[in-house]
Amino acid sequence: MNVTAPTTETGAPTGALSPVLNEWFRGNARDLPWRRSDFSPWGVLVSEFMLQQTPVVRVIPRLNEWLARWPTPAHLAAAPPSEAVRAWASLGYPRRALWLHAAAVQITERHDGRVPEEVDDLLSLTGVGDYTARAVAVFAFGHRHPVVDTNTRRVLARSVTGQAEPAPPSRTRDLDLMSSELPEDPVEAAVFNAATMELGAVVCTSRSPHCAECPLRDSCAWRALGYPAYTGARKAVQKKFEGSDRQVRGLIMAELRSTHRPVTAEEITGLWADAAQRDRALASLLVDGLAVPAPAGGYTLPG
Repeated sequence: MNVTAPTTETGAPTGALSPVLNEWFRGNARDLPWRRSDFSPWGVLVSEFMLQQTPVVRVIPRLNEWLARWPTPAHLAAAPPSEAVRAWASLGYPRRALWLHAAAVQITERHDGRVPEEVDDLLSLTGVGDYTARAVAVFAFGHRHPVVDTNTRRVLARSVTGQAEPAPPSRTRDLDLMSSELPEDPVEAAVFNAATMELGAVVCTSRSPHCAECPLRDSCAWRALGYPAYTGARKAVQKKFEGSDRQVRGLIMAELRSTHRPVTAEEITGLWADAAQRDRALASLLVDGLAVPAPAGGYTLPG
């Protein structure tokens, strides 16, 4: 009995991307700390926390500083959470610093100070979602799982389904599509996961893809279809930063990080003229646990 292999939009069999893309990656991958063979699982976990919605160029110096100061989960767990938030500095979304500190405590208390390697154990850590758990299991421990980020979704949308942009995220759909291309060999699967992210970051970019330089140009469904515009559903666009509550939160956080004494209500008042927006931003920081009332008045970082 003849069995026809599943195919992409261009007729190429699924799974055909990895040999070409893995070869390209091995010759063109950027030298990033978390890709080095001697990088620790803790370093991989910290890097994944930092890389969420933050460019690589901003992460690398902060990651190096962080690991020099807290080379193991136990080192971070022994520090107050306020120091984690302070060290997070300008990375943005400072709740990640609190979550990473909590995860370090959990790793120290539940896993003898060793980052767990199974996805379910990783998911039990504060701040670790499905993507981060899979990424750590794959890149730190060599397990075979599909790992899907924004760049991965864009590469697969163009090369496999022929769309200029990916549809809004769908865990099941995205993981199934990546799984259909994932090599069986765990080493090659890990390389393919990294290679797909790398291609989306440096070649198959969102606004100005370098199609002539792409190793998948001869099999890309989007290219074969004549680069049709995307007409599907889109995810919500984030509001601009200037004048937003995020900007006000950032100003208050910068003030809290700048000193080890309580920041007075009067000092916070001077940071932003709109009282309602300022109060709303401060209230959200209190809810998130990033700011706490000081016993003698004013506000400090937690811990």
